This record gives sequence, C-alpha cells and structure tokens, in this order.
Amino acid sequence: MTNLPPAQAVSVVWAGETVLVSNVERSLPEAPTGDDRVDTVSAGTANPATPLPADAWHAVARAVVTPGAAALQLRPSKAAPHGLLMEEHVEGATLRSLPSKAWLHELFPGIQPRTGMEIMPVADPRVEGVTADDRPTTLLRYVYPTLSTLKEHVWQTIQGTLAANSYAPSILSRKVTRQLITHPVEFAFEDGTESFYGLVVRDGITRLASAWQVLAGPGASAAEAADTAAEALFGTSAPVPSGEGKPLTQRMAAGREARRRALAAQFAGDWAGDRPGLRAIQIAQTYTVPTQIMVGAQQHAGSGPTLAPVDLFDDAMRSILASVHLEFKEWDSAAQNVEVATRALKRVMQIGLGGWPKEDLLTIYGLAVGRTEPEDLPRVFENQSIPGTALWRGVYLVHAFTHPELFGLLKQQAKAIKGVRRMDDRAFAALLGPIVDFAWRDPKREATKQARNAWSNGGVLSKDVLEREWDPVPTADFASLVEPALKGDDDARCTLAVAGGIALIADKLLTRNVGSALMAPKDKGGVPFRANVNDVIGSLARPGNETGLWTLALAAQRFEAHHLPRNPATSRQLIPKAAASTGQDYVHVVVDLSAPDRIARDETDQPVALTQWDVCWAADRDRAHKEVQRATPFAASAVRAPGPAPASDPVPLPSFSHPDQGAAATPAGVALTPSHRAALELQTLKNALDDAHQALDALAELEPKLGTWPPLFPTDELEGLHTVAQELKHALYQRLKEQQDSAEQEAEEQAEAEVDAEADE
Repeated sequence: MTNLPPAQAVSVVWAGETVLVSNVERSLPEAPTGDDRVDTVSAGTANPATPLPADAWHAVARAVVTPGAAALQLRPSKAAPHGLLMEEHVEGATLRSLPSKAWLHELFPGIQPRTGMEIMPVADPRVEGVTADDRPTTLLRYVYPTLSTLKEHVWQTIQGTLAANSYAPSILSRKVTRQLITHPVEFAFEDGTESFYGLVVRDGITRLASAWQVLAGPGASAAEAADTAAEALFGTSAPVPSGEGKPLTQRMAAGREARRRALAAQFAGDWAGDRPGLRAIQIAQTYTVPTQIMVGAQQHAGSGPTLAPVDLFDDAMRSILASVHLEFKEWDSAAQNVEVATRALKRVMQIGLGGWPKEDLLTIYGLAVGRTEPEDLPRVFENQSIPGTALWRGVYLVHAFTHPELFGLLKQQAKAIKGVRRMDDRAFAALLGPIVDFAWRDPKREATKQARNAWSNGGVLSKDVLEREWDPVPTADFASLVEPALKGDDDARCTLAVAGGIALIADKLLTRNVGSALMAPKDKGGVPFRANVNDVIGSLARPGNETGLWTLALAAQRFEAHHLPRNPATSRQLIPKAAASTGQDYVHVVVDLSAPDRIARDETDQPVALTQWDVCWAADRDRAHKEVQRATPFAASAVRAPGPAPASDPVPLPSFSHPDQGAAATPAGVALTPSHRAALELQTLKNALDDAHQALDALAELEPKLGTWPPLFPTDELEGLHTVAQELKHALYQRLKEQQDSAEQEAEEQAEAEVDAEADE
C-alpha cells in the first residue's frame, strides 16, 4: 500500500491572529465531465426510491464534485434495492440521502431557523411541498416575489448568520469537516420570472456562511462576506423573455462554473514554490464542502394518522433539525419555541385532529408564521367588526392555541417534537411568546427579553382562559367589555384578560417576579408580592374585580404596537435607547373607579403612570396590603398603594441634517504654509467629529426600522469603533491635560511672583 504524502501545514495571520492551517492540498478537484453528470441524472430518475424531477437531479449533478461516484451510489442492486444511500428514520418517514462533496458555489443558504423569531427586512419565502404521483419527495418549492428578493434574502441570511457567529478561523485551519444537510429546491417567483433549481443548505448554514467569509478574505465583515456569496451565486444573470436564450438555470450555472474556474486559476497562481500564499489557502479550504443531499422520502404506513404527502418531507426535515438543535447544539429558546409551536399546529392541521375546520387552522397558521398581516383579520375571519391590529392578532392566536379542542392536541404534538414526557401550562405559554410578539418585537425590542420571560412564567394563560369555552369579543373600545364582564360574560372577561395581559407583558408592566423586585421601589419594577404572571392576570380578570378589569381594559385600549410607553419601568431604562418620543403621550395609567373615565390623575391633572406594583395591587389588593404590613418598617415606608410615581420624560433625539460643507477647500495651485494647513486640518477634524456625532444620532433614529436581526452594530464592529473613539478621546485628552497643566503652572508661578513682589516691597 502506498502512503499518501502528508498535507501541507502552514501558519498564517488571520484577523490579527496566527492560525495553523493543517491540511492545504496541492491541487483542487477537477471539473467533472458532462457524461458523468448525465449518468447521475439517469441513475437518480431511474431509482424508484428517489422520485425527483429531472431538473432537480440536474441541480444535484451540478453540485456534486464526483457525479460518477454519485451515479454508482444511486443505482439499485439485488443486495441494495434502494442503492447505496444513507437512511435516516424520523417520525412517520424514512429519509434517504446521498453523501458527497459539493462545490461551495452550488449551495444556497436555506431558511435560517436561528433568526426565525426575528423581524427581518426580507421575509422568508413561502414554502410548498412537491409530490410525484401523490408520493412525497425531497423537493421543496421556495416562492419569492421576485428574483431580486431571493438575492436579498440570500445576502440577509449570510450576513445575519455571521452577525451571530462565525467559524471562519476554524474553517481556514481545517476546512468544513461536518456534513451540511441539503436538498433540492425549486426557486419560483410571483412576478412570472422563470423558476430555477438548486440545492439549499438546511443544517450547517453557519458553516456555509463562514466558508464564504474565509473566501472573502481576512478582515471581511459579515456584509462583505454576504456580498461575495451573493455575487458568486447569482452573478449578473437577469431574466429574459420566455423562449429567448438559455433557461435561467443554465445561465446562472454557467456563471458559477466560470467563477470556479477563475478561483482555480488564482489558486494555481498563488503558490510560491512549495508554499501556498494566503489566497491559495482561502480557496483550497473552501472550494468544496462535505454534504448529505436528501434525495428520497418514504412515508411510513400503518402508524396512525399521518401528514399529507405534500407536507411530509418539510416536517421530517424540520424534525431532523430540531433533533440536532433542540438537543445537541441548541438554538436560542425563542427560535426553539417558534419551531415547536408552528410545527405542532401544522401537524394537528394536516393530520386532521381536533374539531376545527382545516381552513380555519390554515388561517391561524398564517397568522402564527407572519404570512397573514393583522390588517387582514376582518377578511380572513369574515368578520368586519374585528379591528385589524397587532393586538387583536395576538388575541385570536391565543384563543386558537388554548381552545379546548386544540390545546391538549397541540401540547401533545409539542411534547413529541421536543422529545419530552411532560409539558406544563407555563412551558406551553413560553411557546406562544415569540409568536404573539412577532408584530411588535422590533419596535419593542428593548422589552422583548423581559416579555418572553413573562410568557415562560405563564403569560396570559390564566385558569379561566384555559378551562372555559370562550370566544373573543371584537371591539374598538375595550372599556365597553368591562360592564358585561362584571355581569358574568366569560367571553368579555377572557377577551380582556388576554388583550390586556398581552399589552401589560409587551410593555414590561408585568414581568416574571424575581426576589430583587419584592418590595423594591415602584418606579424600579417593585412588587408587593410574588406570583406567576398568569396568576396575576387571572386575578385581574376574576369575576367582580372591577379595578382589575378596568386595568386590563385601559392597558389594551391604550396599547400601541409601534413603540414603548413612557411608564417608569420602561422610560427609565428603555426610552432613551428606543427613541420612543413620537409626539404622542403613550403611557399606561392607574385606575381610579371614582373618575368618569376611570383614569387616576395627579395634582396637576395628569394621568398617573401605571407601574408593576399598581398592577399587582389591582390584581389582589388584600394580599398586597397584608404583604406590605408584614414587610420591614423600612420597606413599608418605601412602598405604598397605587398613586403618583415619578416618571422620566421622553428623551427626544437630536434633529439630523448633513452639513453642506466640510473643511475649506484648498485653492488650486496655492502652496499652503504649515500654519494654514494646520488650520484646515483642525477644521477637518471638527467637521469629522460633528459628522460622526450626527451619523450616530441618525443611526439611532433608523434602528427601530431595521428589524431585530442582525444588530445595527455587530460586536466586532462596535468594538472597533469604540477602540478608535477611545484612542481619539485619549489623544485629545492628553493635549487638553497638557494645556490645563501648563495653565495651572503658569497661574501658580504668577501667584508666587506676586507674593515675592509684595515681600520685596
């Protein structure tokens, strides 16, 4: 046996750090022949276990580095009737996949679950399953408005992924070592642009994005890496009229292949003797990646209710991703909750469980995943009395997810998806938090963490909301529901509990109680007693609690989805960052039952701002009073019943306008003296600092419009800006200090001189 020569090991400097590159190979894989690709397509279409259309197989054949070997794996034999494919069994299905190396330039990033709970500038595509003779396939159809939208979505996915994490140094050192899970997709467009086929990565998007960052070069930002990927994947291909020229699929594929050839030429030209240059290393480590290409899906028979064939593969694929990222390498909790809740709803809908019509469940599913806008509520529910607002979207979602006919089934499916035996009501409420807050998670981002903690503490799922059969009562005036609620109308009472509870949680006026909050000052989020969030809401909405019901009604009526209120708990911490001053007096208020409008006012006739203390007091006045009496004298003197509390005024952002001129222009042909040049440079410095300050203010104004991910300032970029600002501050301070010290010394010397002069006299 001939031993392979050891791979080249090289140390390089990458982003300021030394990285040992341990496996640089001397040559790149050669491009396959057209015949090998044809063999792959023929073998794939002939295999009964892999019923993909020919266009999808062409996408697979273009992507794999060794299509000849792939064809051998796909051919059935007596010993292997399904070919030499990997098999993976998931609930309700067996998936078959083709392990193979693939060209980086042939892999598109799929939908990124890590950011599925975020508001992004470009929405995820509509996903449709594709069948073959009513049999499930591993082909999905991603529907985008336009080809440009797809390009923007790919750019956004790469940039947003790298803003969260990057494996670039590791990939530079050792390549991508773990397989990316991929499958074919038809990219379709609503504007009539011809569709095309490709492979998308479903697991390993961070590795894929990091490979593009390595290829982009040392110091490349997330945005620059996304630019590199989008340019390479799409090039300058544009739609052409139907019937003219080659199909879009072929033109784009030719562009990507030309880029691979250009990289191969760069690779060959960047070797100096036996040692590769940095560019050659970048190309060698990212030219190909290991993949697991899903090519076959078989539905299990006789295992009880099953999903429709058109939905089988998408659910099975999400099951695989969940098994990896809910158990092995976790997504953040909000991403997990969105995934579990929407999959559970889709399973109930497709299997046909519960008593709800499938059309109604489709409506709820559209609301849950953001496909149906709040303003469409009257249309989709065929009820023009429903206000088309974000808050009413939340009410109808909670009503559906907690309906007696669905609640148990959804919880059962959620447990199966998460792989747990038990799920209490608070854990189920946690699933709803990032779904309900979808419509305002961007403008209220500074309160999102506390709000989701409140949902995980029970949210609005009070005992009555869960156990009573109730229907939302649509109204534009929540105050009109208080009287019927007091008279025993459960529909009105539960509507107030859900709507008012959502409003209080979203605006940080009802949070998970922690020890430090007990008996803390009112304006710092203090509470008179500790209780689960859902219990507080249940107490606010209990029969006969007029103060509590009015608190819920006023909170729901005053709720605004596009910014945070000026209540103490939010204004003290959040308003300056959120730029919530919009010229409107958005504030939740304390209830005064003796007032005509039920709003408490201070001595200046201004509404008294509501605090979490007031909410708890309204929920259970007797308990609150007892707890205060039992508190230490200091605590008892520091806290009182509802009443005026200091609230911060909103902090308006400075107006922003670009300066029309920079430093004075230098006259052409004039030789400036050092003094003149120094004066111009000083003016340049002043203008630059003023520009920077105004740019920062402008970014603060724009931030609420950008979505929740990626952050405006990625950590590494913010650290760089902060370092430069600190260096500049230090340099200016040193000069200021020198001048101040010199002035003080001169003053002291002058004083001493005056004393000496008096002594001489």
